[in-house]
Amino acid sequence: MPSWFSTSKNNEIDQSTLPSTKKKVDSGANNIDLARESLSQLLADTRVPDSVREVLSEEYQQLQKMLTKLEQGHLHIAVFGRVSVGKSSVLNALLGKDVFSVSILHGETKSESIEAWQEVDAGGVYLIDTPGINEIDGDEREKLAHEVANRSDLLLFVVDSDLTDVELAALKIVANTQRPIILVVNKSDQYNEDELLELRTIIRKRVSGIIASNNIVFTAALPAKQTVIMIDEDGNETETQRQRPTDIINLKSRLWEVVESEGKTLSALNASLFAGNISEQLGEKLLLARKDIGEETIRMYCVGKGVAVALNPIPVADLLAAAAIDVSMVIHLSKIYGLPMSKSEAGELIKTIATHMLILYGTFWAIHLASSALKITTVGFSTIVTGIAQGAVAWYSTLVVGKVAEDYLAQGKSWGESGPKLVVQNILDSLDRDSVISDAKDEITSYLKTANQKK
Repeated sequence: MPSWFSTSKNNEIDQSTLPSTKKKVDSGANNIDLARESLSQLLADTRVPDSVREVLSEEYQQLQKMLTKLEQGHLHIAVFGRVSVGKSSVLNALLGKDVFSVSILHGETKSESIEAWQEVDAGGVYLIDTPGINEIDGDEREKLAHEVANRSDLLLFVVDSDLTDVELAALKIVANTQRPIILVVNKSDQYNEDELLELRTIIRKRVSGIIASNNIVFTAALPAKQTVIMIDEDGNETETQRQRPTDIINLKSRLWEVVESEGKTLSALNASLFAGNISEQLGEKLLLARKDIGEETIRMYCVGKGVAVALNPIPVADLLAAAAIDVSMVIHLSKIYGLPMSKSEAGELIKTIATHMLILYGTFWAIHLASSALKITTVGFSTIVTGIAQGAVAWYSTLVVGKVAEDYLAQGKSWGESGPKLVVQNILDSLDRDSVISDAKDEITSYLKTANQKK
């Protein structure tokens, strides 16, 4: 977390936390370069299939925008808050002109809008307004919070009193994005000194652990008009109203402090967090895509092995065919998961799996081997029935080997903390053996009938 985010007393800036100018520039530049490299690598990663890129097309567009923002040296400051708390008024006061709509009508701000903050000497700082968090339902509110927060470097969360439950929930959502937040308590002109002191105490307790106390700032972005009674020489009273001046000096000072001392670091931090989030999503999507392809691949080998074993009347050939098919399947799966294996590696993996299968289901596989021997001594219809039964068992064994191998590969060629026996046990428990074998028999029978009809 940047140093400026630390807590200091009495809402004063803790100068001791500020880096020297040289260190600040060097660190910021290095962080920017690292973040830029991370984003560029994600965009250019050729290992990501087109199907996954299509699913994450919006995220990739955001990656490109983030990279552009980094290259241009921009810093984005987004504002959140309920309707009528004065979000847009705060931004207008910072800009010194009316740019963002301050209509009291709900729904006035339909989507985020952005404006450059020219007052900052460094330039490239943009203020972003967003819809009121109570204008949209919970799911959309959370989505909006994540989208804007993920693309922003600093967040202003605006309230006008003690936080409501909706505000506190929304604050926790944006806080989870790990972006720094300044809590802006607007409309301070509506409270006297004692009330402000009490309100500050209440809010500090409410947001303890979420917002550092030095990042709670009181403002009066658009103070209520003041009634003025003028009395002329004849004693006649004239009532007029005048606009009281805005009071945002504390907020401006805090923002200047942040931009000047930590601007580059914040931008790099945000980009790195965003890249990390995208990397996690890519990893999840890639794993799902690989699992889908893996399931199709395993099924293909199950069919091949089941039919081959059912058709082959020689037990030894059964075993050799089974081993060759399983090795080919594991090698195929290893390529899908980007962790290629040699024949010997695949063979060792299958041997490990088979050993634990025999330990767990020894009796079952003994019957499977016995049925193989029966194929020599039987002829005619009984041979076909026995062959189909054994083919179905072979189908099941390949399914188990494939799923266990997938788990091993998905963990980066590792059994994890559980070890191979528990992995095999979990896969066996997850499958309805009798159902799988029954379905396999039906498919093998159907395949054989179709093959005979074509002869």
